[in-house]
Formats: sequence, C-alpha cells, structure tokens
Amino acid sequence: MFCTRPGSSSYTWLFCLSLLPPQGRDFPFDDCGRAFTCLPVEDPQAPVEAVVCNLDRLLDIMSHRLGPGSPPGVWVCSTDMLLSVPPNPGISWDGFRGARVIALPGSTAYARNHGVYLTDSQGFVLDIYYQGTEAEIQRCARPDGRVPLVSGLVFFSVETAEHLLATHVSPPLDACTYMGLDSGARPVQLSLFFDILLCMARNVTREDFLVGRPPEMGQGDADVAGYLHGARAELWRELRDQPLTVAYVPDGSYNYMTNSASEFLHSLTFPGAPGAQVVHSQVEERQLLGAGSSVVSCLLEGPIRLGPGSVLQHCHLRGPIHIGTGCFVSGLDVAQSEALHGLELHDLVLQGHHVQLHGARSRAFTLVGRLDSWERQGTGTYLNMSWSQFFQKTGIRDWDLWDPDMPPIERCLLSARLFPVLHPSRALGPQDMLWMLDPQEDGSKALRAWRASWRLSWEQLQPCLDRAATLASRWHLFFRQALHKARHVLEARQDRSLRPLIQAAVREGCPGPLMATLDQVAAGVGDPGVAARALACVADVLGCMAEGQGGLRSGPAANPDWVRPFSYLECGDLARGVAALAEERDKWLSRPALLVRAARHYEGAGQILIRQAVMSAQHFVSSVPVELPAPGQWVVTECPARVDFSGGWSDTPPLAYELGGAVLGLAVRVNGRRPIGARARRIPEPELWLALGPRQDKMATKIVCGSLDDLQDYCQPHAPGALLKAAFICAGIVSVHSKLSLSEQLLCTFGGGFELHTWSELPHGSGLGTSSILAGAALAALQRAAGRAVGMEALIHAVLHLEQVLTTGGGWQDQVGGLMPGIKVGRSRAQLPLKVEVEEITVPVGFVQKLNDHLLLVYTGKTRLARNLLQDVLRSWYARLPAVVQNAHNLVRHTEECAEAFRQGSLPLLGQCLTSYWEQKKLMAPGCEPLAVRRMMDVLAPHVHGQSLAGAGGGGFLYLLTKEPRQKEALEAVLAKTEGLGNYSIHLVEVDTQGLSLQLLGTETSA
Repeated sequence: MFCTRPGSSSYTWLFCLSLLPPQGRDFPFDDCGRAFTCLPVEDPQAPVEAVVCNLDRLLDIMSHRLGPGSPPGVWVCSTDMLLSVPPNPGISWDGFRGARVIALPGSTAYARNHGVYLTDSQGFVLDIYYQGTEAEIQRCARPDGRVPLVSGLVFFSVETAEHLLATHVSPPLDACTYMGLDSGARPVQLSLFFDILLCMARNVTREDFLVGRPPEMGQGDADVAGYLHGARAELWRELRDQPLTVAYVPDGSYNYMTNSASEFLHSLTFPGAPGAQVVHSQVEERQLLGAGSSVVSCLLEGPIRLGPGSVLQHCHLRGPIHIGTGCFVSGLDVAQSEALHGLELHDLVLQGHHVQLHGARSRAFTLVGRLDSWERQGTGTYLNMSWSQFFQKTGIRDWDLWDPDMPPIERCLLSARLFPVLHPSRALGPQDMLWMLDPQEDGSKALRAWRASWRLSWEQLQPCLDRAATLASRWHLFFRQALHKARHVLEARQDRSLRPLIQAAVREGCPGPLMATLDQVAAGVGDPGVAARALACVADVLGCMAEGQGGLRSGPAANPDWVRPFSYLECGDLARGVAALAEERDKWLSRPALLVRAARHYEGAGQILIRQAVMSAQHFVSSVPVELPAPGQWVVTECPARVDFSGGWSDTPPLAYELGGAVLGLAVRVNGRRPIGARARRIPEPELWLALGPRQDKMATKIVCGSLDDLQDYCQPHAPGALLKAAFICAGIVSVHSKLSLSEQLLCTFGGGFELHTWSELPHGSGLGTSSILAGAALAALQRAAGRAVGMEALIHAVLHLEQVLTTGGGWQDQVGGLMPGIKVGRSRAQLPLKVEVEEITVPVGFVQKLNDHLLLVYTGKTRLARNLLQDVLRSWYARLPAVVQNAHNLVRHTEECAEAFRQGSLPLLGQCLTSYWEQKKLMAPGCEPLAVRRMMDVLAPHVHGQSLAGAGGGGFLYLLTKEPRQKEALEAVLAKTEGLGNYSIHLVEVDTQGLSLQLLGTETSA
C-alpha cells in the first residue's frame, strides 16, 4: 500500500492503494484479505459510522500518529500486520531528509523469524537482518532487551522518492513497470527492505550488496542472479547517498498476520477483560457473551452463547446457539442458524463464503480446527485431530481428498478437497461440514451427500471467492444491524448518538429504510419524548441529504402543506400524524432547499410533542378560591430579575425530563429596583384591555380584545400582546374554543371584563429571564383579580404551561429564579409528568451583603437572539452528540458544587464556578459569545473572580463577581479606555429576599 503525501498541513493526502494480494499471500480468515480484516474497535469520534478494518487503522496511524510534523513525502506501508501506536509517539521530524523506517519492539525470540534493524546512537540504520543469527539479533537489542522489528512502514522524503522513481526508466529496473512488461522484459521480484532500503544502510558495502539477494528469493538461475546484480547496482547508484534513519516506538506493538488461527484469535480478543467487546452489533442477550470475546458487525437474536476467547464477525444468527471457547465464526446468515442448533463448538473456525463457479454465484462453507496448520505436510491435522483419527471417525478416505499419485509426504490441509461448493440437488449449508464433528448420527447419509458434492481444496477455492459479493453482503448486514440499533437506542432511551449512523446511511444511498424505521418507532412507542427524538432524527436525515445546501436548518415551520400532519399530532394521534408526515415528506425530497424545509417541519413536529410532554406540568397547577376584588381594584405584582449561576440549559425541555435538570439561580434587584411587574383589575365592559410598557406608569402598546377572533394569535410569540392573551387562556378566564362569545363568557362568569398591564424595565433579550418572570407576574395578578389564589409551586408550573401554549418553549429556571426569593436550586427529575422542586440555599451570616458588594451587571449593548440558539441546542441534544451529553451531565453536577460554594460563602470558589459555567454554556451553544463581548470579558478578567453572560448568552447582560467590593466606578473607568465595546452600561445588583410580591390597591375608575 502506498500513501502519497505531496505536502504537509497545507496539502491534501493522496492515496494510491495496492490492494490485490500477491500470489501465495491469501489469508484464510478473511475472503477480502488482510487489509480488509475487520477489527473489534470503534471510534466514538468518527463522523460516519463504519466498521474499522486493518487498512483504516493503518491509514489512521500514518495520518494522525506518525505523520504530523513530517515534511512532504511518500508513505509506503504493508497491510499484512496489525500495528498499535500510541497517540503521541514522540517522533521528531526536525531536519529530516532521506528515508525513515518505523520500528516497533519485539522479543529476541520473535525476531528469529522476522526482520530487525541494527542502528547507531543517532538513529541511523546500519544493517537489516532477516532471520538473523543469535549474535546478530543480540547486537540489535535495546537496553530493555527488546529489538526494533521491521514493521512494514517507511517514509520517503520528496528528494529520496524522486531518486527512487528515477530508477523505473533504467534497465533492468524498467521491468518492474508495465512499460517494461509490455516490452517483453522478464519481471523479477524486488524487496522493499532487502533491496531498496538495504543499500542505504551505513554498514552495508557495495560488494556485499551486489552479490546478495532478498531472503524471499531462492537460489534461482543464473539469469535471475544477473538481473538482480544489475538491479542492485542501479539502486546503489541512485540511493546510496540518501540517509536511512529509524523512528523507534517503544510503546507500540507489531503482530504479523500469520495463517495461525490461534494467533489470529489472540489478536481479536481481549484476554483478562471483564466482558465482551461488541462493535457495530446488536445482541439481544449480551450476558451470554464470554469475557474477552469479540463480536463485530453482527445481529444476534435470541440466546446465543459465545465462549471466552471466541470471535463472531459478519453473522446474523438466531438462537439457541452455543459457540464455545477458541472459535472464529464468520459470514453466516440467519438461514444457516438452524445448522448450529444443538451443537457446541470448541476450537473451530467456521466460515461462510461467497463464490463464483463458472459465472454462477453460490455459497460455500469451510470448517477447520483452531490448531490445524495449512501447510504442514505428512503429519498434519484436521479439526484438531490427526488425519488417521479423522478418517476413522468420519469414514472419509485419503483418496477422497488427494489424487492417488500425490505422495503422502506432500499431502496437507491446503490441498485437501474437503469443502463442498456444489450439491446436485440442493443448496449447501454449514451442515455439509458440521456433520464431521459427530458423524455417529446418520453419518452414512451425510458422508454420501458430502461425496456427491463437487468439492474443492482451500487453494482451489481461493480463485473462486467472490469478493464483491462478500463486501455487498457485509454492507447489507451492517445496515440491517444498524436499523436494529437505531430502534433500540430510541426505545431504550439511550444517550448514544445516531448521527454517525445517519451520515453512513445517507452517504451509502440508503436513507429510506432508516427513515422508515424511525417512523415506526415514532408511531408505535406511545411516548411523546421518544417520538420527538425519533422525528428529530428524521430531520437530521433530511438535513444530511441536503449536503450543506438549501439554506439554514433553523427557520419557520408553518407551511400550509404540513398542517394536516401537525393537526393529528396536536390531537394526540401519533400514528396518523407520523404517517401523514411521511406522506408529505416524500414530496420534499427532490432538491436541497426542499429537504432543509422538510427538516424544519420535522423539528416543528417534534416541538409539538415536546409541548405535550411539558403540558404534563399542569398536573401540579391548582388554585383556591378567595374573595373577589371589587371592580376597578388593581391587583399589582412585582418581581425581581434572576441571575443563573450554574446549570442553565439542563432545565430546558426535553433535557429537563430526559436528563433531569438542576439550576442554581439568584433573585436580584437591578439598580435597587424590582424591574418586572403586572397589574390586573376587573372592568364593567365585557372586553379584555391589554397594555405593555417599559414602566408601570408608561404603557407603550394598548390592545382591546372584543371578540375571540382578537385572541386567535395567542400562540404566535411575536404578535402584539401574545403573552398577555395566553395568560388569560391559561388562567382559565376565557376559552378560545368555547361556543360562547368572549363577552358572553366574561359576563357569565365575572359580570364584566379585565384590564391587564405588564411592564419590564429591562431591555429585550437581557438574559435575565424577563419573559418567563413576566408571565408569572401576569398569571398571579390575573388569578387574584379573578378571585383565586395560586401557590408558588403551582405558579412555577403554570408558567411552564403558558410558555408551551405560547409556543416559545423554554425551561423553568427563569420563573424559579425570579418568582422565588434569594438563592436557591431548582431541580426536575428525569421523568414525566415534569415537576420542579426548589431548595433554598442557606449561606453564612452577612454573606448576602458581601455578595451584593461584589456582584455587578454589565449591559453589553448586544441583543440576545435565543431562538436559534435553542434550536441548535435541541438539535445537538436529540442527536446525543457525545460532547453535548457529557456537558449536560456536567451542568447538573456543577450545580451541586456551586451550591456548596454558596454554603461555604467563598467568593473565589463562586468565581471558579462562574468561569466553568460560561465554558459549559459555550460548549452547549457554540456562537453564544460575540466578539465584542469576548473583548469586554478579557478586559475585565484581571478584576474579577469570574464572569458569565446571563441566560443562554449571545448578548444581553454580563454579570461579574469582582475581586474588590463596590467596583462600579472603577470598572467603568477600565471599560472607558477600551475601544470598540459599543453602547455598554454597568448596573448595581443585589440579591432580592422577597421574590414575587402581590398587593391589592384602591379602586380606580377604568379609563
């Protein structure tokens, strides 16, 4: 395999792969050869889900472990070994020129049958020994007793590669090219290590080099010797002046992939491991897999027992099946499972093969023993027993396997015609080989069937292997188990990402079956949370199909064509809703713009299900009747803002009920004022009068609702007065679905209408929880004006309900932080119905005042745009991106640590909490830190223990915990000296110990 790299970081890699195995190098344990042997490893960071084969591992080692820092050049790598290299092998490329070989450690015993490098103290290669003498091997030994093995990896600098390429036009080396072959030249094999590289070793003399020959070449004839002498002379002329150095990786490992089943099994299993390694496989009863075993790209249904040290690859099996210790089973489909029922395999290699016989495709099956040798002649074994024992046990005779004129001493397993490839009357199966394990039961019939079949030896079977069909079969099985995985991950509510699987399905051109599986999960699970995640995964499939084109993923989702499926979901009919979504989806697959728009609507469908899940919070909303205020009597509520110190985003549905949330928040006054409020009163007119403004005495917008039609935009967040309209509906004062008119409803129940004013002194997008706190203030005022009293727990959950009605979504931290006084932690469990519980945090005496002296708010002048941030976070959460899942868990854990810092009254610890919290917010919502805000935070950093943008970030208020008390003027001076910060302002802030306040004022005449 040649990996050509025409440059370092500023160039791209080019790969030129030689994948056809040379004659005599066939691998008995994988029909596609050593390069494509699948390994029991999985890369959790891989963007696309796929099995990892040996070629993948070698490319990764060269690209990301050995290659970084190297100059432009060419990598040459064999694929007949398994390598392990640590992430940072410590290879220096400074001043490199010439060629460099990679050496890995091995024992002197292993080196007796392998190649080793002799090097000097500076890393130059002095000589290369193959199957060297004991004295030669000892000269190569390192201080720890190990020797640097020839690993099959070489790097050529551009200069050296050009020298090497120059030889291909010079006789006799031109015979190594197709031009030479087409000109009639006789091809002769050259060795990379013992011809090309050996001439660069410092201790090798020209005389010794010219008369030598590579170890894999026999004595041959005079013509070969003459050719080799000329070829080596040309190599010496071109390459002798090029330095050859070694990069020794002491923590790496090297294993040549021999034809030994025991060695192969050892390389794929994990002796001493507590459990099995299961990779890209779905196993129904994982507890039946033995310790240290491995399962790669399999679908195992029912009870399938796998013994320690055994390997399953590329199998779809249905139990009951018992595969004992020391077995390798590969390439079996569910149709062959029955042949394994009732058997217990031990120390066996059972494989299914795709073959082509005179153009016809069929299946063949081979069975050998783990201890068998393919080449051992005369005294060899089969099924771990001597040939004589095998003949006696089965009734097979030597003439069944070998031609009579073959001398007994030359007979071996490799040439034995053991394996049926065609039966005259039926398809073949594993039973055509497995009968040999226990021929007592109806053995004569099985023997007759075996003899009636056309049989081939392993060496005869090799040219008939259908590698294209093998790869296609593995591809189909991989996606079959992937669909099972997608279903299981969703239904079991696992925090595993399906995005790499989605990428694989789209890139391989089979998104349809995956979306059909996701549809089935969404329609049949009966859980709105799981169904919402399934629909989000469909949206991801559609987004991936657009391949980065078609516009932004975040955007509107109210196209009239999607109204019908949405209406089914709103009514709770999941099955019909999912079916209608799929029917509509099929019309939107023709181009990227339509795919992206369809993805948005699937996310919109998911939001409907999230709303339904959060609506379960209504279970905790209740009120008690109290005396009805007199008409015209104002009920006034005032609230502080809130500052979140840790845990934000964990309160956001669906995280709040899938992960469980925990947020520590402070109720705060800004510039000594409680900036959020509402007031309500009854009026004689059967109407709803609404007013919004920046202050209680300054209403900027006034709206009169005289009919139900005026309330229909209550669920459109940007419609004027939508929050206030939603408050009337959620408070139960009016119903937009009633057959009675608005005036009839109001007169019947209250004898008149209502007037509701709300205000906030904070700028839009402040990050201080304004809208949720405002909703709580409005609900509390309305309920009291309607003659009902609502407790704090009920009010917190009523705001959750209102925000779902309003369709803004959002979590519960804002109302917990602003409606309840002081310092507290809100928590929700990973369950439905969604319930929020609040714990007040007790701090040391005098600490609140100390905190007030050190806490400041800085308005950044940047408006926060939270909607797209929310959509991006939910998309990442539903995708269960590993970094996002880990960060979400850290947010919850960090909240408990922050609470402890408050209990201790430690400002430095709280500063550390703020700093960590801001990093967590940035991980959760990349892009939430504008450049101007970063510049401001850098300027303030020397003066503060910690700082963070409030809420979701992106703008709004920055809050600081200063090192020194009362630093408002000092920090204003610091910021004034910094250019480019925009229209910022610094504000005093203090912990509010009252929370929501409610009072009844005197009667006023309605205006």
